[in-house]
Amino acid sequence: QVQLVESGGGLVQPGGSLRLSCAASGIIFRIYTMGWYRQAPGKQRELVALITSGGITNYTDSGKGRFTISRDNAKNTVYLQMNSLKPEDTAVYYCNARRLRPTVNYWGQGTQVIVSS
Repeated sequence: QVQLVESGGGLVQPGGSLRLSCAASGIIFRIYTMGWYRQAPGKQRELVALITSGGITNYTDSGKGRFTISRDNAKNTVYLQMNSLKPEDTAVYYCNARRLRPTVNYWGQGTQVIVSS
């Protein structure tokens, strides 16, 4: 049974920080590309950041310079450190695990992040 269990979401004030965690089980974690996506109400799900099995990271403009994705293969966990949070960062954040051959694409349950004063 594949599971992506997310934690760390919650309510933070603008300018604050939050670290999201996603613990994976049921997969060979180290060979998967891991990603963080988010979806605000009424909007499409969008990529925030990803990290390959080799540790290469990529960010979309929304989080570049403020967000950092990292992984700990020993713990089967991927993190998203979010700093200088803005109200527009409010969304449900989803963890994603992806690989090829065979092609698989798993999603976590999502964790709510609310940035508000």
